[in-house]
Amino acid sequence: MKATFILSKATKIEAKEPASIAVKKAINLLERDIQNVITTKQQENKIQVILTETLPLDKEIFQNTFSNCGSTMEIQAKDELGLIYGLLFISRQYLEIQPFWFWDCQPIKKVSHVEIPPVTYTSSPFKVAFRGWFVNDEVLLMGWKAKPHDKTVWEAVFEALLRCGGNMVIPGTDENSRCNRQLAADMGLWITQHHAEPLGAEMFARRYPDKTASYLKHPKLFETLWREAIDQQKNFKTIWNLGFRGQGDRAFWADDPSFTEAKSRGALISEIMAKQYELIEQFVENPVFCTNLYGEIMELYQQGYIQPPEQVIKIWADSGYGKMVSRRQGNYNPRVPALPKKTDVGPHGLYYHVTFYDLQASNHLTMLPNGPEFVVAELKKALQCQVDQLFIINCGNVLPHTYLLDLVSQIWSTGEVKVTDHLIHYLSQRYTTHVAEISEIYQQYFQCPLKYGHYEDEKAGEQYYHYAIRNMIHHWLKHQNPETNHRLIWLTGDITFMEQVQWILEQTTSIRTKWDNLYQKAVTVKEQLTQPEQTYFSNSLLLQIILHDTGCRGLIEACESYLEYVQGNYRKAFMRAMTGKVAIETGLRAMEKAQQGAWENYYRNDCLTNVELTAECIDTWVKYLRLIGDGPSFYQWEKKYLFEDSEKTVELVTNFSKPLTNQELSTKLKKVGIKP
Repeated sequence: MKATFILSKATKIEAKEPASIAVKKAINLLERDIQNVITTKQQENKIQVILTETLPLDKEIFQNTFSNCGSTMEIQAKDELGLIYGLLFISRQYLEIQPFWFWDCQPIKKVSHVEIPPVTYTSSPFKVAFRGWFVNDEVLLMGWKAKPHDKTVWEAVFEALLRCGGNMVIPGTDENSRCNRQLAADMGLWITQHHAEPLGAEMFARRYPDKTASYLKHPKLFETLWREAIDQQKNFKTIWNLGFRGQGDRAFWADDPSFTEAKSRGALISEIMAKQYELIEQFVENPVFCTNLYGEIMELYQQGYIQPPEQVIKIWADSGYGKMVSRRQGNYNPRVPALPKKTDVGPHGLYYHVTFYDLQASNHLTMLPNGPEFVVAELKKALQCQVDQLFIINCGNVLPHTYLLDLVSQIWSTGEVKVTDHLIHYLSQRYTTHVAEISEIYQQYFQCPLKYGHYEDEKAGEQYYHYAIRNMIHHWLKHQNPETNHRLIWLTGDITFMEQVQWILEQTTSIRTKWDNLYQKAVTVKEQLTQPEQTYFSNSLLLQIILHDTGCRGLIEACESYLEYVQGNYRKAFMRAMTGKVAIETGLRAMEKAQQGAWENYYRNDCLTNVELTAECIDTWVKYLRLIGDGPSFYQWEKKYLFEDSEKTVELVTNFSKPLTNQELSTKLKKVGIKP
């Protein structure tokens, strides 16, 4: 009978044959985890990593066996990803290191050693063949460290992905993707490309800024960029993304308006895809292809104007809010179903957002407003439609989205997950007490977002508040008229601006109490946690609640301010605006406070939601109201509301001191009971 395998600091990890760079990195991860968890040295033994063709294992499957009377644990697999998963399995199963241990500040439990029963274990096949993340809108990752391509940041991203069972990545957007390809490949991941950057080629407009980005005018220049991209990635495990879009995340006819008909647009895209396919086959043996049916491309495909080669994986995309329909673009929202029919032959994949950026109502700093049950239902519906060859998940900046990323990894691994059980397990790895109460707060979080449209998935993330405030202030300061704000038609419909403000006020007010109550409940639970757990709770779930709560309050006050303004009540409008500014700044301070320890400067490049910019825009509105209502002397309100009655009519001097600042004036007016 084999003896129990004792995992301790004396355990050595070695490869039987020379290991690849990726396997060596995975060995280093396990060695690091052993050093962090285990405190003693026991009898010397070893973990041996073996790349083998003799066992009947599929790719990415590993088998753990024991030999030499239990003194050797053997991890065997047919490929390097199988070996990597085998090494990380030991870390998770026996050292209890979770996939997001770093991102979620998992408390590491120290033990003297770990006893592992000498029982053969064979891993299960994954439900989805290619599984990974698109590290998109990664501005927080770029601004976190001194350098935007800091290797430690991207290693942490790719490590978490591998621990989730991922095998594929779009390693950033635009230049980030090209900078991070090698590191991702060195960690064992397949590389694929952004739908706006077919083949991962450099943007035409960046290379040739003086030329029109037209394939008809400059086919050779485009093909030069494609050939370069193929040459740069041909030695990686690459899934080649075929297609053609404009210069940025938009339709190509935005740059080449000569294409006015759907048929001609589809014909050009099909022609280009065939050319790209042909180029790759010249240089790559047994290539894997995909194409994104995203936005305008899906509509053309559904209309029969795009015909990808049959073996190309067709990637169907959600709305950005988790629903498998086409995304809204501006005020255009056709909601074309985005799942294959039985007549759609060939392999299928999925591009899914747990975070999104659309300058309207998306979630960037906070979790997807549609809850875990919704996400699971949509993904299982996709699997039922044979969408199982590829899952690429938009993971954004990772940190705010670890819960749903962990949930999705269960789906791509097994095709099944029990939401409640998963949440309890997820939280149990992070908190020692009050798990049930925290779980309830998570569940209530997804019940609070504003439902702004007719469909179940039309719910608002935190960007809703900030873009609405900035759009409204821009509109009323620039135009000073009741005409419709066209940037808000997607939200309110085509009504007058006054009606738009009233609509937004009514809708946002309807959820105000929900967020306030959830905030109060979260604070109560937080105060019962240990100090380290309080810090983590404050910097994760509570921060997201605060961003919704303060954004909601800020938007309500901005709307109320405008309605007072149009009636000529400038002092009331001023006080409302100041209250809104303070609310937004409260959210900003919560973000700043969350930047502790390893997370120092994490939010400093918040340029997409841009909470600070919203505060500055409201401040501009505040100053305007003070100017027209209290100017040109800037002490009329002070004199009227704060002076003693005996001083209010004295005109011997203008004033005795500098006018109060906006903040001082607002605070003092409230203190003496003057209300907006």
